[in-house]
Amino acid sequence: MHLTTGHQTGAPRLSRLAVQTLRNLAPILVGAVLFAMGLYALLHLLKPVHFSDIVAQVRAMPAPVLAGAGLATVAAYAALVAYDWFALRYIGKTLSWPVVTIGGFLGYAFGNTVGVSVISGGAVRYRIYSAAGLNAFEVAAVSGYIALALGTGLTLIGLAALAIHPGAVAAYLPYGQGVVQLIALALVLSSVGLIAWLSVSQRTFRFRAFQLHMPPPRDLLGQLIATLVDVAAAAFALWVLLPAGKPDFATFIAVYSAAMMIGVLSHVPGGVGVFETVVIGTLPADVPVSDAAAALLMFRLIYYLIPFALGFLIVALNEVRLAGGALSRYFGRLQGAQPALSTLHGLSPGLVAAVAFGFGVYLLLVSMVPAVQQDAIAERELVATLLREGGTIALTVAGVSLLILSHGLARRVSSAFWLAVAALAAGAVAALLNDADVKNATLLCVGALALLPFRRAFDRPGHLTSDVFELRWFLAVGGTLATIAAFFFFAHKSSPTSDAIWVGFNAISETQRALRAGLIASSVLLVFGVYLFTRPVRLKPAVDADGDALALAAGIVERSETPLAWLSQTGDKRFLFSDSGRSFLMYAVQGRSWVAYGNPVGDIREFEPLCWSFAEQAAKSGCHPVMYEVQPLDTPLCEGLGLTLNRIGEEAVIQLAGFDASAPALAAFTGEAPVEVLLPPHSADTLAALRSVSDVWLSGRDGAEKQFSVGRFSDAYMNLFPIAVLREAGQIVAFANLMFTQGGRYGAVDLIRFLPDQGREVLGRLFLGLITYCKANGTQEISLGMVPLAGLSSRSVAHSWDRFGRLIYRHGGAFEDFEDLRTFKSAFQPDWRPRYLALPAKVSLLTAMRDVAILIAGTDSGLSGK
Repeated sequence: MHLTTGHQTGAPRLSRLAVQTLRNLAPILVGAVLFAMGLYALLHLLKPVHFSDIVAQVRAMPAPVLAGAGLATVAAYAALVAYDWFALRYIGKTLSWPVVTIGGFLGYAFGNTVGVSVISGGAVRYRIYSAAGLNAFEVAAVSGYIALALGTGLTLIGLAALAIHPGAVAAYLPYGQGVVQLIALALVLSSVGLIAWLSVSQRTFRFRAFQLHMPPPRDLLGQLIATLVDVAAAAFALWVLLPAGKPDFATFIAVYSAAMMIGVLSHVPGGVGVFETVVIGTLPADVPVSDAAAALLMFRLIYYLIPFALGFLIVALNEVRLAGGALSRYFGRLQGAQPALSTLHGLSPGLVAAVAFGFGVYLLLVSMVPAVQQDAIAERELVATLLREGGTIALTVAGVSLLILSHGLARRVSSAFWLAVAALAAGAVAALLNDADVKNATLLCVGALALLPFRRAFDRPGHLTSDVFELRWFLAVGGTLATIAAFFFFAHKSSPTSDAIWVGFNAISETQRALRAGLIASSVLLVFGVYLFTRPVRLKPAVDADGDALALAAGIVERSETPLAWLSQTGDKRFLFSDSGRSFLMYAVQGRSWVAYGNPVGDIREFEPLCWSFAEQAAKSGCHPVMYEVQPLDTPLCEGLGLTLNRIGEEAVIQLAGFDASAPALAAFTGEAPVEVLLPPHSADTLAALRSVSDVWLSGRDGAEKQFSVGRFSDAYMNLFPIAVLREAGQIVAFANLMFTQGGRYGAVDLIRFLPDQGREVLGRLFLGLITYCKANGTQEISLGMVPLAGLSSRSVAHSWDRFGRLIYRHGGAFEDFEDLRTFKSAFQPDWRPRYLALPAKVSLLTAMRDVAILIAGTDSGLSGK
């Protein structure tokens, strides 16, 4: 691939990008610091604890206790799904219960445990709920409602528990129990009073740009019950696992709520380390720390990992369903769940990547655990000792390999998938060599087999090291290694050390084995990191879009079926050409968004590598890829790229073979003066007459030309196209340039200008005339442009959509709203073809729309224009 550019970015924009980059990295860095602080505090709390004590306590947990924690977890997740149901009621939408159940459960199961963008709760909900008919604004409203309800519920329940039992945290605050109780009670009463008043009165609370509108009392009461069940059940799942000496349940709810809130605010996935530190630090002194640590470990397993495994199983079964067979017929009976199930395939790459990363962490931890079968192999038996040493080293290499491969898995690389399966199989063999660890060998084999149904999701060829490793990935690996190092020193702190620690080989040299394994893991990552940072960058330097580049793009457009691709000639875009020179993708840069306009153009076989290259080039520049006005043809590809599709409008395309110019709806657009079509090149007098109409048309707006998704009036640009004109008394009153490809078989209307006093009747006569001309000259279809979606819910950020939407259609001024524009174009008997905005799940839709709107308006101030 090679790049050409039509403009260069100056130093001021670079400085703005640097500030924006730091602003986006700040939450990640803060989360990393909090994670490190939590890990350090947790190690300090566990200092008097031996790892063997925790293992013994876990194994000694009674079955009734584990069953109680499991049942509480079921109740908690059922209450969490109710959040989704109430959120949908809040925005006035109704979905079938199978869709809400699947969307809610998977959103929490994946989001709570992993939290990475590709399988976060918001991304999962978007995939499922959008397939069931919700748009991106509505899914965002659902996610916002859930976050606000969960945060408010945790805070109020925690404060209420403190008001009843202030001693739970009073020892850690510089206030007495009476003061803590008074403050907590005042906050609870004032908050509940405000919420109740807003609900009953249905008024909106406003504070600067923040607005809060509460659901009606009936729904508010239902949400309150769901929140109480959720928090109480989750807290009980941990409380029942804690040993004797634990606080009473009402007091523990305050501890749990505080720990959860701090964990959420830390931005650490699952609050790992932070949550445990708060819980252990606030428990009574007579609770053994080792027993508390064992309870927290089991809570993580029951409340997080088991739901995650169930979610993984659901997606795996769906992959088997897609392959056909009896399971496919069974799933076919779940009619209400079909929209939700149809979207799960897109979750597979990110989900498998998370599972592989988790197995990598697990293998590294296993290699650090002291063996429990120290007498299984006779001391001084050389072959047996070498097998044990080799098994530990192989486990470590397999674990590190899975950490590295997880990034390739997230990008659907087929070789990464098969290498991950091989690494799990190799880990199983290594576990057998390492003291005949049958349990871990069985687990790893099951993991390898569980990945096989997902093989169809990894269809992208390529070298693993050609992808971009982001800061999030490095922080995740760094945090993992820090955790494993801390785990090593915790597990082996009672082992004596000496100079022989690196070279001692015998049946009980557990510490030496673990240190050598850690050394090898560090070495592998070091070699990989050195290679990554020293390998040459293969990007070709960006150059100006000179005449040769524009001519190459024009030749590709002429042979394509995409007449709107002639917008490549406006000079405000950059190009990404395929190596063959038969295809290209055009885009522009705004802020941290690389915005591609439309589909790639040219040879359809080169579209996928072009899109992958575009996404990776954007990531290497510290930006995110956005694709504007994408056709449905690219839906599977966008999902593979980790992009979500947001329907923003519909394009009116007329099939001229069946067009009826005498239809009653067109009667108002007939007139005596015919439409003329002027062929290029155009005379200076003609261009001057057209410019005068254009200047008057622009003066009725803000005097500024739009760009990016529409042409600009310039003599050079207008001379590329035929121009349809309408005259009154010999003077031009309206015109439009026409774009054609394949010798006129496909056409599109681009720049439309008319005198303001003429109104929509003149526009209708212009459209009818140019359509008649195109049909007579053998054009098969012609596009009248896109109409933005209308009728969004008032609770779905409709104001922002209206503001941006008026920038992305071409015919402003003659129509009251989007529905009026659609009604007008419907008179010409078009096929309505959906168009989408594709963007990464972690990027706000409003942020992307703003960047697109700025590109179209030309400047930030242009956003205020109409």
